[in-house]
Amino acid sequence: MRNTRREFIKHSTIAGIGSALLPISAHGQNNRVQPAPMMPEPRFIRTNGIDMAVYEKGEGPAVVFCHGWPELAFSWRSQIDAVAAAGFHAIAPDQRGFGLTEAPEDSMQYDLGIFCDDLLGIMDAKGIEKAVFVGHDWGGAVVWAMPRLHPDRCLGVIGLNTSAARPTNLPPAEDSEPSLIIMTPRYYFATFQQPGYAEEILGADVRKTFDFILSRGGIWDAEAFAQIPEDSDERRMDLLAMLQRDTPPGEPFMSEQVMHYFTETYEATGFTGGLNWYRAAGRIGAVMANAQTRIEVPSLYIGAENDVILPPSSADGMEDFITDLEKHTVMDSGHWTQQEKPEEVNQVITDWLDRKIG
Repeated sequence: MRNTRREFIKHSTIAGIGSALLPISAHGQNNRVQPAPMMPEPRFIRTNGIDMAVYEKGEGPAVVFCHGWPELAFSWRSQIDAVAAAGFHAIAPDQRGFGLTEAPEDSMQYDLGIFCDDLLGIMDAKGIEKAVFVGHDWGGAVVWAMPRLHPDRCLGVIGLNTSAARPTNLPPAEDSEPSLIIMTPRYYFATFQQPGYAEEILGADVRKTFDFILSRGGIWDAEAFAQIPEDSDERRMDLLAMLQRDTPPGEPFMSEQVMHYFTETYEATGFTGGLNWYRAAGRIGAVMANAQTRIEVPSLYIGAENDVILPPSSADGMEDFITDLEKHTVMDSGHWTQQEKPEEVNQVITDWLDRKIG
């Protein structure tokens, strides 16, 4: 069966919002986690029952950046500087379960509604009425949900690699390209569900995990991926099986400083917080059941030519339910687009912000 990650998620209690701004010295999070290099000093905001680490820079209309898995606010280090320099207030939290932010162990404390409420708490603590929301990977799912759950708090949305989920009241869109992934019970989304199993494999050698996952080429390049036999771990996107090889596929491309920070942070925190996002995916339908179906705010989708997991074709049909949508494809880039092609991504984002938000 061929399918897309979008469809896998599709078929798979919003807490009260209280917030307070805390200095870094007052925060009780695991002190083995260090603030990110190449980033502003983080502050901590008490929101939605947890302390969230927030990096921010600049003044002007607020632009909130939401990272994916297995990432951190640090993934937006290039975009924070560019957006602040363009006259906007860039805000990037370590999301619930990641980095310096608290990581509840109970997966019931993770769902799309809760993630959106976390962002509202940050905005309320900062006195921000509306913001542009920018998300990559899982962060993309969050930002596309914001204008449907909280349209009164949104100035605009930018989805990087991640397309907006199609409302269930619309007929399915016909993908222009079939997914290259062969969907089986070994698909990584499924193998992440069992508590403890993925944590053990991902945490056995954290640097090896990041050298494999945060890479390009191989399974992260659509052209190369299409040439791999269909009965392989690669084509089934069985990340945990590939990671247990002596030499997993892929070509690391980030600097030693960047890879060191990702590694030391996840060595301190473990992977459970981020994996709980996958374990909560089955509740997305319930959270979005009564959400607004159309997205009425200015929107931008940025795809990556070589992204296997979230290809540009996954955005087919978004025009059916988004009133003001632009699309841009970053060529010669895989899934980690804002880190692989930061200059182009920065230019596309700041140009769009200047035209649409001002």
